[in-house]
Amino acid sequence: MVVAASVVVAVASAAGTMTALGEDGADDRRTARHDAPRTDPSAAGSAGSPLPSPSATSATPSGSPSPSASPTPSATRKPRAAAAPARLHHHPESQVLDWVRDHPDDPRRAVVESRIASRPAAVWFADYAPGTLTSRVRAVTSGAAAQGRVPVLVAYAIPDRDCGGASEGGAPDLDAYAGWIDRFAAGLGSRETVVILEPDSIAQTDCLSADRRDARLAALARAGRVLRAANPKARVYYDAGHSHWNSPAHQAALLRQAGAASSAGIFSNVSNFRRTADEIVYDRQVLDLLGGPPGLGAVIDTSRNGNGAPADGEWCDPDGRTIGRAPTLDTGEPRIDGYLWVKLPGESDGCKGAAGEFSPSYAYELASSS
Repeated sequence: MVVAASVVVAVASAAGTMTALGEDGADDRRTARHDAPRTDPSAAGSAGSPLPSPSATSATPSGSPSPSASPTPSATRKPRAAAAPARLHHHPESQVLDWVRDHPDDPRRAVVESRIASRPAAVWFADYAPGTLTSRVRAVTSGAAAQGRVPVLVAYAIPDRDCGGASEGGAPDLDAYAGWIDRFAAGLGSRETVVILEPDSIAQTDCLSADRRDARLAALARAGRVLRAANPKARVYYDAGHSHWNSPAHQAALLRQAGAASSAGIFSNVSNFRRTADEIVYDRQVLDLLGGPPGLGAVIDTSRNGNGAPADGEWCDPDGRTIGRAPTLDTGEPRIDGYLWVKLPGESDGCKGAAGEFSPSYAYELASSS
């Protein structure tokens, strides 16, 4: 476990909500890590110093026409109604849904069902089981397509995952990972899909040597190209850590090397507790520094951040937390593409239950205190 890293890592089999199991039905357990103030190792004398708030122009969608002094006939026409935002897919398999079905008389059931189990959440692919990977991904994407909804998939098999910590695992090497990504991509279909590409894989590269870091970032750049080539409607988001990990400048430099400027954008706060408002500011700063086309955006994990992070920095099932904003692809915030539940509330970090396993008491605590 790397104490210097600061994102709370989800449990692959559960922390990301639902997991598509591998050939042997096994799952990889993904636990949380300590929080630490964000720093920028490349900024001598100013590590950790916050950057200025993004300018007003960075918060405004690009491409907006400038107002003219005298309206033209086309300017006076009634604007065409915007298309309704896409709706997220609610995958029918998860530990919380199993618990709800198996405990009809539990007094906590109604609260857990209505506030957690009823919400769409991400589906994790965290085991190295390439033989069944394509069919498992396809099962999720085809199910979503049948309902006309957008699935959220988490690809989590990068070698040296979690720097050898509690969530170690993944592909045995980068060549094997390239093949795994190819099989993952083959199941994406042709409809709109959100892909959360390798949580922690970029923010946590400080544990790698320079050569291994460069090789990982190159592998992630290739992964993004393969996923987008397989399905041009796939929205691939890259790891930006969170607002109290790396500085925006340092994170943007890593993201640029990983090819994120050619993707849909970035994700932050996966399995963490940082407030949505803080993540919005941070993500916009990272996007501004990353560059790329004006359409780049960010998605934020809001599954457990209703009360923000605990003051003492506790990361393992801390008390007093609540669920955050409901998952949606319609945030009303410029450059923020979605609020997602990447880690399902109630799936333990390892303190209120076994790591990655659903804890009904923890789920009830999170849901009832909202």
